Amino acid sequence: MIRTTLATISALLAVALPAQAADDFIATPTLRASVTVTSDVVRIGDLIDNAGSAALIPVYRSPDLGTTGALPVAQVLSVLRAKQVIGVMTGNINEVSVTRLARTLANKDLETAVASALHRRFGLGDAANITVTFDRGVADMRLDASNTGALQPIATRYDARSGRFDIAFEINNDNNPTPTKLRFTGTAIETVEVAVLTRDIDRVDLLKSSDIALERRPKAEITGEPASRDRTIGMQLRRPMRAGAPIRIADIVKPDFVQRDQSVTVIYQVPGIYLTTRGKALESGAEGDTVSVLNLQTKRTLAGVVTGRGQVTIQGASQSAPMAPAVEQTSSLKRDEAPAPVNTDALVRNLVQAPTSPAQIAQAQIPQVRVSQAPAKSE
Repeated sequence: MIRTTLATISALLAVALPAQAADDFIATPTLRASVTVTSDVVRIGDLIDNAGSAALIPVYRSPDLGTTGALPVAQVLSVLRAKQVIGVMTGNINEVSVTRLARTLANKDLETAVASALHRRFGLGDAANITVTFDRGVADMRLDASNTGALQPIATRYDARSGRFDIAFEINNDNNPTPTKLRFTGTAIETVEVAVLTRDIDRVDLLKSSDIALERRPKAEITGEPASRDRTIGMQLRRPMRAGAPIRIADIVKPDFVQRDQSVTVIYQVPGIYLTTRGKALESGAEGDTVSVLNLQTKRTLAGVVTGRGQVTIQGASQSAPMAPAVEQTSSLKRDEAPAPVNTDALVRNLVQAPTSPAQIAQAQIPQVRVSQAPAKSE
Protein backbone atom coordinates (compact mmCIF):
# COMPACT_ATOMS: atom_id res chain seq x y z
CA MET A 1 0.00 0.00 0.00
CA ILE A 2 2.78 2.44 0.93
CA ARG A 3 4.73 1.50 -2.20
CA THR A 4 1.67 2.23 -4.39
CA THR A 5 1.18 5.65 -2.82
CA LEU A 6 4.85 6.61 -3.32
CA ALA A 7 4.69 5.56 -6.96
CA THR A 8 1.63 7.70 -7.56
CA ILE A 9 3.27 10.75 -5.98
CA SER A 10 6.40 10.23 -8.05
CA ALA A 11 4.35 10.06 -11.24
CA LEU A 12 2.49 13.28 -10.41
CA LEU A 13 5.77 15.09 -9.70
CA ALA A 14 7.20 13.91 -13.00
CA VAL A 15 4.25 15.43 -14.87
CA ALA A 16 4.11 18.69 -12.89
CA LEU A 17 7.79 19.62 -12.94
CA PRO A 18 8.15 20.18 -16.74
CA ALA A 19 5.03 22.40 -16.75
CA GLN A 20 6.40 24.49 -13.89
CA ALA A 21 9.74 24.80 -15.66
CA ALA A 22 7.96 26.05 -18.80
CA ASP A 23 6.14 28.67 -16.76
CA ASP A 24 9.39 29.87 -15.27
CA PHE A 25 11.00 30.26 -18.72
CA ILE A 26 11.19 33.95 -19.89
CA ALA A 27 11.44 34.68 -23.63
CA THR A 28 14.42 36.76 -24.70
CA PRO A 29 13.53 40.43 -25.41
CA THR A 30 14.20 41.25 -29.10
CA LEU A 31 14.68 44.68 -30.59
CA ARG A 32 12.46 45.74 -33.52
CA ALA A 33 13.91 47.44 -36.58
CA SER A 34 10.74 49.36 -37.45
CA VAL A 35 8.14 50.75 -35.07
CA THR A 36 4.78 52.50 -35.61
CA VAL A 37 3.08 54.38 -32.79
CA THR A 38 -0.21 56.27 -32.48
CA SER A 39 0.36 58.17 -29.23
CA ASP A 40 2.71 61.03 -28.40
CA VAL A 41 5.18 58.76 -26.52
CA VAL A 42 7.20 55.66 -27.44
CA ARG A 43 7.04 52.86 -24.85
CA ILE A 44 9.37 49.93 -24.21
CA GLY A 45 6.74 47.57 -25.58
CA ASP A 46 6.83 49.48 -28.85
CA LEU A 47 10.62 49.02 -29.21
CA ILE A 48 11.08 45.36 -28.24
CA ASP A 49 9.19 42.11 -28.31
CA ASN A 50 8.73 40.17 -25.05
CA ALA A 51 9.05 43.31 -22.91
CA GLY A 52 7.06 41.76 -20.07
CA SER A 53 5.95 44.04 -17.27
CA ALA A 54 8.11 46.91 -18.60
CA ALA A 55 6.12 47.17 -21.85
CA LEU A 56 4.09 50.24 -20.76
CA ILE A 57 7.05 52.31 -19.56
CA PRO A 58 7.50 55.44 -21.78
CA VAL A 59 11.07 56.08 -22.92
CA TYR A 60 10.91 58.55 -25.86
CA ARG A 61 8.77 61.36 -27.20
CA SER A 62 7.12 60.35 -30.47
CA PRO A 63 7.98 62.11 -33.75
CA ASP A 64 5.61 64.73 -35.10
CA LEU A 65 2.33 63.52 -36.55
CA GLY A 66 2.81 61.75 -39.85
CA THR A 67 6.62 61.80 -39.66
CA THR A 68 9.37 59.19 -39.13
CA GLY A 69 12.43 59.37 -36.86
CA ALA A 70 15.48 57.14 -36.28
CA LEU A 71 17.06 55.96 -32.99
CA PRO A 72 20.64 54.55 -32.81
CA VAL A 73 20.70 51.05 -31.27
CA ALA A 74 23.38 51.98 -28.73
CA GLN A 75 21.19 54.80 -27.44
CA VAL A 76 18.15 52.54 -27.22
CA LEU A 77 20.05 49.89 -25.25
CA SER A 78 21.36 52.52 -22.84
CA VAL A 79 17.82 53.76 -22.15
CA LEU A 80 16.57 50.19 -21.71
CA ARG A 81 19.30 49.33 -19.18
CA ALA A 82 18.30 52.40 -17.18
CA LYS A 83 14.82 50.87 -16.98
CA GLN A 84 16.23 47.51 -15.82
CA VAL A 85 15.74 45.85 -19.18
CA ILE A 86 18.84 43.88 -20.10
CA GLY A 87 19.85 41.07 -22.41
CA VAL A 88 18.06 42.52 -25.44
CA MET A 89 18.81 40.72 -28.70
CA THR A 90 19.69 43.27 -31.42
CA GLY A 91 20.73 41.07 -34.33
CA ASN A 92 22.18 43.17 -37.17
CA ILE A 93 20.06 46.25 -36.47
CA ASN A 94 21.96 49.55 -36.47
CA GLU A 95 19.04 51.91 -35.83
CA VAL A 96 15.34 51.77 -35.04
CA SER A 97 12.89 53.58 -37.34
CA VAL A 98 9.93 55.09 -35.47
CA THR A 99 6.88 56.32 -37.42
CA ARG A 100 4.00 58.16 -35.84
CA LEU A 101 0.70 57.43 -37.58
CA ALA A 102 -1.64 60.33 -38.29
CA ARG A 103 -4.84 61.21 -40.08
CA THR A 104 -4.19 63.80 -42.79
CA LEU A 105 -6.92 66.26 -43.78
CA ALA A 106 -5.93 67.66 -47.17
CA ASN A 107 -6.68 71.29 -47.93
CA LYS A 108 -9.02 70.20 -50.72
CA ASP A 109 -10.95 67.96 -48.30
CA LEU A 110 -11.38 70.87 -45.90
CA GLU A 111 -12.62 73.13 -48.71
CA THR A 112 -15.13 70.47 -49.76
CA ALA A 113 -16.36 70.06 -46.18
CA VAL A 114 -16.91 73.83 -45.83
CA ALA A 115 -18.61 74.12 -49.24
CA SER A 116 -20.91 71.18 -48.47
CA ALA A 117 -21.86 72.68 -45.11
CA LEU A 118 -22.70 76.03 -46.73
CA HIS A 119 -24.63 74.32 -49.52
CA ARG A 120 -26.81 72.39 -47.06
CA ARG A 121 -27.28 75.27 -44.62
CA PHE A 122 -27.62 78.28 -46.94
CA GLY A 123 -28.41 76.81 -50.37
CA LEU A 124 -25.44 78.32 -52.20
CA GLY A 125 -25.73 75.85 -55.07
CA ASP A 126 -23.67 72.75 -55.78
CA ALA A 127 -20.61 72.45 -53.54
CA ALA A 128 -18.37 71.94 -56.60
CA ASN A 129 -19.24 75.50 -57.72
CA ILE A 130 -18.26 77.16 -54.42
CA THR A 131 -14.75 78.58 -54.18
CA VAL A 132 -13.45 78.54 -50.57
CA THR A 133 -10.54 80.68 -49.36
CA PHE A 134 -9.34 80.18 -45.76
CA ASP A 135 -7.92 82.90 -43.57
CA ARG A 136 -4.19 82.50 -42.87
CA GLY A 137 -3.83 80.03 -45.74
CA VAL A 138 -4.86 76.73 -44.15
CA ALA A 139 -2.63 73.91 -45.46
CA ASP A 140 -2.98 70.15 -45.04
CA MET A 141 -3.77 69.24 -41.43
CA ARG A 142 -2.53 66.21 -39.48
CA LEU A 143 -4.52 64.82 -36.57
CA ASP A 144 -3.87 61.96 -34.20
CA ALA A 145 -4.74 58.65 -35.86
CA SER A 146 -7.41 58.04 -33.21
CA ASN A 147 -9.54 60.80 -34.81
CA THR A 148 -11.40 58.45 -37.14
CA GLY A 149 -14.78 60.20 -37.24
CA ALA A 150 -16.19 62.30 -40.07
CA LEU A 151 -16.11 66.10 -40.11
CA GLN A 152 -19.47 67.13 -38.67
CA PRO A 153 -20.43 70.84 -38.77
CA ILE A 154 -21.84 71.97 -35.42
CA ALA A 155 -21.99 75.75 -35.93
CA THR A 156 -22.20 77.61 -39.24
CA ARG A 157 -22.36 81.33 -39.94
CA TYR A 158 -22.34 82.99 -43.37
CA ASP A 159 -22.75 86.54 -44.67
CA ALA A 160 -24.15 86.46 -48.22
CA ARG A 161 -23.10 90.03 -48.98
CA SER A 162 -19.43 89.67 -48.06
CA GLY A 163 -19.12 85.92 -48.52
CA ARG A 164 -17.54 85.55 -45.04
CA PHE A 165 -18.03 82.25 -43.18
CA ASP A 166 -17.24 80.91 -39.70
CA ILE A 167 -17.70 77.13 -39.31
CA ALA A 168 -16.93 74.77 -36.41
CA PHE A 169 -16.52 70.99 -36.91
CA GLU A 170 -16.31 67.98 -34.58
CA ILE A 171 -14.47 64.68 -35.17
CA ASN A 172 -15.08 61.63 -33.01
CA ASN A 173 -11.98 60.27 -31.23
CA ASP A 174 -11.54 56.54 -30.55
CA ASN A 175 -9.39 57.11 -27.45
CA ASN A 176 -11.26 60.04 -25.97
CA PRO A 177 -14.99 60.48 -25.36
CA THR A 178 -14.62 64.19 -26.09
CA PRO A 179 -14.55 64.81 -29.87
CA THR A 180 -11.81 66.88 -31.46
CA LYS A 181 -13.00 70.35 -32.50
CA LEU A 182 -11.83 72.36 -35.50
CA ARG A 183 -12.82 75.89 -36.52
CA PHE A 184 -12.30 77.63 -39.87
CA THR A 185 -12.97 81.15 -41.11
CA GLY A 186 -12.63 82.63 -44.57
CA THR A 187 -14.55 83.54 -47.72
CA ALA A 188 -16.85 81.38 -49.85
CA ILE A 189 -18.15 82.57 -53.23
CA GLU A 190 -20.43 80.75 -55.65
CA THR A 191 -18.80 80.55 -59.07
CA VAL A 192 -19.65 79.42 -62.60
CA GLU A 193 -17.43 78.03 -65.35
CA VAL A 194 -17.37 80.43 -68.29
CA ALA A 195 -15.44 80.85 -71.54
CA VAL A 196 -13.15 83.89 -71.54
CA LEU A 197 -11.14 85.52 -74.34
CA THR A 198 -7.39 85.01 -74.43
CA ARG A 199 -6.85 88.05 -76.69
CA ASP A 200 -8.66 91.11 -77.98
CA ILE A 201 -11.28 90.07 -80.57
CA ASP A 202 -12.92 92.25 -83.23
CA ARG A 203 -16.49 91.71 -84.33
CA VAL A 204 -15.57 90.30 -87.75
CA ASP A 205 -13.14 87.71 -86.34
CA LEU A 206 -14.21 84.10 -86.05
CA LEU A 207 -13.55 82.63 -82.60
CA LYS A 208 -10.93 79.86 -82.69
CA SER A 209 -10.02 77.27 -80.07
CA SER A 210 -6.87 79.22 -79.12
CA ASP A 211 -8.99 82.34 -78.49
CA ILE A 212 -11.00 80.65 -75.71
CA ALA A 213 -10.05 79.55 -72.18
CA LEU A 214 -12.24 78.23 -69.37
CA GLU A 215 -12.21 79.97 -65.99
CA ARG A 216 -14.31 80.08 -62.87
CA ARG A 217 -15.77 83.49 -62.18
CA PRO A 218 -18.06 84.72 -59.38
CA LYS A 219 -21.64 84.07 -60.38
CA ALA A 220 -22.60 87.63 -59.40
CA GLU A 221 -20.26 89.01 -62.09
CA ILE A 222 -21.94 87.10 -64.94
CA THR A 223 -25.25 88.62 -66.01
CA GLY A 224 -27.11 86.23 -68.25
CA GLU A 225 -26.28 82.68 -69.32
CA PRO A 226 -22.53 81.99 -69.60
CA ALA A 227 -21.31 80.48 -72.87
CA SER A 228 -19.49 77.15 -72.95
CA ARG A 229 -16.26 76.63 -74.87
CA ASP A 230 -17.82 74.34 -77.48
CA ARG A 231 -20.61 76.79 -78.17
CA THR A 232 -18.33 79.78 -78.78
CA ILE A 233 -15.83 78.21 -81.20
CA GLY A 234 -16.64 79.17 -84.80
CA MET A 235 -18.98 81.99 -83.76
CA GLN A 236 -18.64 85.79 -84.01
CA LEU A 237 -19.02 88.45 -81.34
CA ARG A 238 -21.79 91.01 -81.50
CA ARG A 239 -19.25 93.68 -80.50
CA PRO A 240 -15.46 93.95 -80.04
CA MET A 241 -14.32 92.53 -76.67
CA ARG A 242 -11.09 92.67 -74.69
CA ALA A 243 -8.90 89.80 -73.51
CA GLY A 244 -10.11 88.25 -70.25
CA ALA A 245 -13.73 89.23 -70.83
CA PRO A 246 -16.27 86.47 -70.03
CA ILE A 247 -18.49 85.44 -72.93
CA ARG A 248 -22.24 85.09 -72.53
CA ILE A 249 -24.70 83.48 -74.90
CA ALA A 250 -26.00 86.96 -75.70
CA ASP A 251 -22.50 88.03 -76.84
CA ILE A 252 -22.14 85.57 -79.73
CA VAL A 253 -23.90 85.14 -83.08
CA LYS A 254 -23.53 82.92 -86.10
CA PRO A 255 -20.83 84.24 -88.46
CA ASP A 256 -22.02 86.32 -91.45
CA PHE A 257 -21.40 84.20 -94.55
CA VAL A 258 -22.62 87.09 -96.67
CA GLN A 259 -21.71 90.74 -96.12
CA ARG A 260 -23.69 93.71 -97.37
CA ASP A 261 -22.55 94.95 -100.84
CA GLN A 262 -20.53 91.76 -101.26
CA SER A 263 -20.40 90.08 -104.67
CA VAL A 264 -22.09 86.70 -104.24
CA THR A 265 -22.94 83.64 -106.26
CA VAL A 266 -26.69 83.35 -106.81
CA ILE A 267 -27.93 79.80 -107.33
CA TYR A 268 -31.32 79.17 -108.97
CA GLN A 269 -32.40 75.65 -108.13
CA VAL A 270 -35.51 73.73 -109.25
CA PRO A 271 -35.92 69.98 -109.77
CA GLY A 272 -33.55 68.95 -112.54
CA ILE A 273 -32.20 72.48 -113.10
CA TYR A 274 -29.21 74.14 -111.42
CA LEU A 275 -28.19 77.61 -112.63
CA THR A 276 -25.72 80.12 -111.20
CA THR A 277 -25.15 83.81 -111.83
CA ARG A 278 -23.49 86.72 -110.10
CA GLY A 279 -25.29 89.02 -107.72
CA LYS A 280 -24.76 91.69 -105.10
CA ALA A 281 -25.87 91.21 -101.49
CA LEU A 282 -28.08 94.03 -100.27
CA GLU A 283 -27.78 92.94 -96.62
CA SER A 284 -25.63 90.75 -94.40
CA GLY A 285 -26.69 87.31 -93.24
CA ALA A 286 -25.54 84.14 -91.48
CA GLU A 287 -26.07 80.61 -92.72
CA GLY A 288 -29.79 79.94 -92.99
CA ASP A 289 -30.79 83.62 -93.03
CA THR A 290 -32.96 85.03 -95.84
CA VAL A 291 -31.34 88.03 -97.53
CA SER A 292 -32.04 90.25 -100.54
CA VAL A 293 -29.66 90.14 -103.51
CA LEU A 294 -29.50 92.12 -106.75
CA ASN A 295 -29.29 90.09 -109.96
CA LEU A 296 -26.52 91.90 -111.87
CA GLN A 297 -27.86 90.69 -115.23
CA THR A 298 -31.52 91.57 -114.87
CA LYS A 299 -31.13 94.31 -112.23
CA ARG A 300 -33.93 92.71 -110.26
CA THR A 301 -33.99 92.25 -106.50
CA LEU A 302 -34.50 88.67 -105.32
CA ALA A 303 -34.81 86.97 -101.94
CA GLY A 304 -32.69 83.90 -101.17
CA VAL A 305 -31.26 81.82 -98.36
CA VAL A 306 -27.59 82.02 -97.37
CA THR A 307 -26.22 78.51 -97.92
CA GLY A 308 -22.46 79.14 -97.77
CA ARG A 309 -19.78 81.78 -97.78
CA GLY A 310 -20.65 84.27 -100.50
CA GLN A 311 -23.47 82.03 -101.70
CA VAL A 312 -27.24 82.64 -101.86
CA THR A 313 -29.67 79.97 -103.09
CA ILE A 314 -33.11 80.66 -104.55
CA GLN A 315 -35.26 77.57 -104.47
CA GLY A 316 -37.94 77.11 -107.15
CA ALA A 317 -41.51 76.61 -105.98
CA SER A 318 -42.40 74.13 -108.71
CA GLN A 319 -41.97 71.19 -106.36
CA SER A 320 -45.31 71.93 -104.76
CA ALA A 321 -47.07 73.13 -107.93
CA PRO A 322 -49.87 70.76 -109.07
CA MET A 323 -49.06 68.97 -112.29
CA ALA A 324 -52.35 67.23 -113.16
CA PRO A 325 -54.38 70.28 -114.35
CA ALA A 326 -51.92 70.80 -117.23
CA VAL A 327 -53.15 67.64 -119.01
CA GLU A 328 -56.89 67.43 -118.54
CA GLN A 329 -59.22 64.84 -119.99
CA THR A 330 -59.86 67.04 -123.05
CA SER A 331 -56.30 66.55 -124.29
CA SER A 332 -56.15 65.66 -127.99
CA LEU A 333 -52.78 63.87 -127.73
CA LYS A 334 -52.85 60.49 -129.32
CA ARG A 335 -51.19 57.49 -127.77
CA ASP A 336 -48.22 57.49 -130.14
CA GLU A 337 -47.85 61.25 -130.50
CA ALA A 338 -44.71 62.69 -128.87
CA PRO A 339 -44.99 65.88 -126.78
CA ALA A 340 -43.46 69.09 -128.02
CA PRO A 341 -39.80 69.56 -126.96
CA VAL A 342 -38.98 71.74 -123.95
CA ASN A 343 -37.85 75.25 -124.85
CA THR A 344 -34.65 75.36 -122.78
CA ASP A 345 -33.84 78.95 -123.72
CA ALA A 346 -37.23 80.11 -122.55
CA LEU A 347 -36.83 78.12 -119.32
CA VAL A 348 -33.44 79.68 -118.59
CA ARG A 349 -34.78 83.13 -119.45
CA ASN A 350 -37.72 82.66 -117.10
CA LEU A 351 -35.54 81.32 -114.26
CA VAL A 352 -33.03 84.14 -114.54
CA GLN A 353 -35.48 86.97 -115.06
CA ALA A 354 -38.35 85.93 -112.88
CA PRO A 355 -37.52 82.83 -110.81
CA THR A 356 -39.80 83.76 -107.99
CA SER A 357 -43.02 83.16 -109.96
CA PRO A 358 -44.24 79.55 -109.42
CA ALA A 359 -46.60 79.77 -112.39
CA GLN A 360 -43.87 80.76 -114.82
CA ILE A 361 -41.50 78.05 -113.58
CA ALA A 362 -44.20 75.40 -113.90
CA GLN A 363 -45.13 76.63 -117.37
CA ALA A 364 -41.48 76.62 -118.47
CA GLN A 365 -41.00 73.00 -117.44
CA ILE A 366 -44.22 71.49 -118.92
CA PRO A 367 -44.59 71.25 -122.76
CA GLN A 368 -47.57 73.09 -124.21
CA VAL A 369 -50.42 70.65 -124.87
CA ARG A 370 -52.78 71.16 -127.76
CA VAL A 371 -56.27 71.21 -126.32
CA SER A 372 -59.37 71.04 -128.45
CA GLN A 373 -62.54 72.56 -127.15
CA ALA A 374 -65.62 70.40 -127.53
CA PRO A 375 -68.38 72.16 -129.44
CA ALA A 376 -71.12 73.46 -127.24
CA LYS A 377 -74.37 71.60 -127.51
CA SER A 378 -77.22 73.54 -128.93
CA GLU A 379 -80.30 73.75 -126.89
